[in-house]
Amino acid sequence: MRLGTYLSLTVSLSVVQLALLLTRSRGRSLLPRVYHRLTCRIIGLDVEQRGTMSTAHPTLFVSNHTSYLDIPVFGSLIEGSFVAKTEVSSWPVFGWLSKMQRTVFVDRKRGTTHRQRDDLQQRLDAGDNLILFPEGTSNNGNSVLPFRSALLSVAEREARGQPLTVQPVSISYTQLNALPMCYRNRAYVAWYGDMTLGGHLWAFTRLGRARVVVEFHPPVLMSDFRSRKELTQHCYKTIAAGVDNALSGRAPD
Repeated sequence: MRLGTYLSLTVSLSVVQLALLLTRSRGRSLLPRVYHRLTCRIIGLDVEQRGTMSTAHPTLFVSNHTSYLDIPVFGSLIEGSFVAKTEVSSWPVFGWLSKMQRTVFVDRKRGTTHRQRDDLQQRLDAGDNLILFPEGTSNNGNSVLPFRSALLSVAEREARGQPLTVQPVSISYTQLNALPMCYRNRAYVAWYGDMTLGGHLWAFTRLGRARVVVEFHPPVLMSDFRSRKELTQHCYKTIAAGVDNALSGRAPD
């Protein structure tokens, strides 16, 4: 029932989104939030927001990455576009949906950093918020992988004549059917390694409801740090601490 309802919603709103994209309407940025909020409700994701989201336009939101489920969670809260690896564009259904939300696709091979940075810069200069996962891949949901500083190179440039606002955001899956989610059963929400997307989604939608905590940490500027690597390390430590607090049940600092 969940998957059927989700597919019906996706087909119907995709037609509307396509029309909004063709007419370059303001609604092309607003409709995805409605879609993702409905998606979270349908597939069983209860989102708890902590902290204050940056209101600066544009803002580069930097987060850890646990699963494809992160996409509807962030999409339900943030009006912006995701930064994804090029391979995602060819995925069945999800590749098409990512294009409908104006996702920025980047090739993470060596030697392409300058071109990627230019593509991101164009979107930021247009005032678009971007959501970036600097781990470069998803993890098991129990910890945060090291961040790749090259993916944050766009923060070294100004956007619309102003220093770019960077906001670290941590996402943590904490409960399953109102019970604390332990180390082992977090694999029901985390998607990583050689897991198949279809099989994982089928299993997840049969579980019940999962609670996910999204914490917006204080935004920073590149000028607050001596180098891009220092900014990257700050984001990593802040996000890792946020995940640790959420998983252990501690209140945020």
